[in-house]
Amino acid sequence: MQATLEHMSIWGLVSEASLLVKAVMLSLLLASLLSWYLIIQRASVLRADERRLNAFIQRFRAAPELLPLYRDTAQQADPQGGVEPIFLAGFQEFSHLRLHSAAEAVLDGVERALYVAVSEQETRLEKGLQFLASVGSVSPYIGLFGTVWGIMNSFLGLSQVQQASLSTVAPGIAEALIATAMGLFAAIPAVIAYNRFAARSQTLLTRYYAFGNELQVRLHRTLQGTPSHLAVAA
Repeated sequence: MQATLEHMSIWGLVSEASLLVKAVMLSLLLASLLSWYLIIQRASVLRADERRLNAFIQRFRAAPELLPLYRDTAQQADPQGGVEPIFLAGFQEFSHLRLHSAAEAVLDGVERALYVAVSEQETRLEKGLQFLASVGSVSPYIGLFGTVWGIMNSFLGLSQVQQASLSTVAPGIAEALIATAMGLFAAIPAVIAYNRFAARSQTLLTRYYAFGNELQVRLHRTLQGTPSHLAVAA
């Protein structure tokens, strides 16, 4: 038995675990893999959105007229995400309403269009965060369930032997504790990533709303006939 303990390995313990504990370990492994996929994918999306926002705001503030910027953006923008769809939605609504509505109605319509566009970006930025939050909160309990079940089986087996010793129950307890370790391995990165991505997403949304306000100022000055060289400072 001593030789067996010396040659115990993680894979050996996992392979000898009960069917239920194996199912728990497999579910935790799948949750961890999906979490890491989402972590990499969300990090890439947020990084790209931040770069595009910084670049577009520079172009927006440097543009003396918004119509050429609108045409260029409509041809190059990603229709799914980033700050460009917000600008396109606001300027399209402005162009549509200014021909038939009063200035106040135009600005109200632009504000509603911007709100809808930003809300769509909020939904996009929060995609996958619920899964990370679920993995971070549930995985430790799933791992603990596997551990409790494995230890229970170990003690049930111990009751059936004539002479009990630590070496008798050690493999069963060790394999059960692996479930807890896997639960923590899945939960810790998910929690850290969720907190980080939630904060970055909120920062992006705040900047999107700020850009929407800046766009409304530019459009209001256009309606009031403010010279374009003054509108650049908006």
